[in-house]
Amino acid sequence: MTTTTPPVTLDDVRAAAARLKGVAHRTPVLRSRTLDALVGAEVHLKCENFQRVGAFKFRGAYHAASRLTPEQLTRGIAAYSSGNHAQAVALAARELGSAAVIVMPEDAPPSKRDATAGYGAEIVTYDRYSGDRVAIAEALAAERGLTLIPPYEHPHVIAGQGTAALELLEETGELDALVAPVGGGGLIAGSATAAKALHPGIRVIGVEPEAGDDTKRSLEAGHRVSIPVPRTIADGQALHIPGELTFSVNRRLVDAVALVSDDEIRAAMRFAFERLKIVLEPSGATPLAALLSGRAGPPPRRIGVILSGGNIDTERFARLCAPDA
Repeated sequence: MTTTTPPVTLDDVRAAAARLKGVAHRTPVLRSRTLDALVGAEVHLKCENFQRVGAFKFRGAYHAASRLTPEQLTRGIAAYSSGNHAQAVALAARELGSAAVIVMPEDAPPSKRDATAGYGAEIVTYDRYSGDRVAIAEALAAERGLTLIPPYEHPHVIAGQGTAALELLEETGELDALVAPVGGGGLIAGSATAAKALHPGIRVIGVEPEAGDDTKRSLEAGHRVSIPVPRTIADGQALHIPGELTFSVNRRLVDAVALVSDDEIRAAMRFAFERLKIVLEPSGATPLAALLSGRAGPPPRRIGVILSGGNIDTERFARLCAPDA
């Protein structure tokens, strides 16, 4: 009988938490009686929109960058991202005295592109619908001698992302379910690793936009399934295939994936702003959308939700949240 060693363990997540202590924010966990009543459960919201760079991505990016050698840091770091990982790597590089070169799609939200540049990174753009961002970034890294930190296909990144769930469970105690957005799969892979190790009975539910259901299809098929690059307001989840490493974790630990429409995401963003007084970007609102719409299934008694980010400019936020959007 052969056994496969998981790429990330609870010990790895705890080690990442130790490295992030005093660097990443320990983000708040919010409660709302109104939300509890609407969902029919006790809901605990882990607000990663209050994390540095405005999203959970700083956890994995800084953890991975902090493990580079002095020589690697001197040469610089490369990454590819539609926005949040870009900002996270740019800031991590600055914090560690390194430099970052980021490959970003031409249609990345201007606020995310500007913030990435503001942290001191060099930006190289490409066409999301015709270019291969991984190939572009790998070629760039090889040409310049940079170390590539991918947004999810790296055990140190996954372990760093898992610290969000670790903190949540330290504060709430045992939960019946954990709900998190799924893009490339790093957040939910790290979160599921921590959650299932601490509480084996917890149900882990991922959430994707309807147009970007690559992980749901892949879990149902038992192997990675590629779809056309999705067109959705949830730009952080506009991927065509799950990561190979993340899928190896998620196929073991994720119990279900719920799908939400763009209209349901907009409604969740409005609810978060009007009733919870917090700003969420579309990808950060998908787990809340799944709960409010009932797409996540019958709610258990106690639910943890990771609201992954709040990086959105005022104009886009107002446009998406308008009643006739």
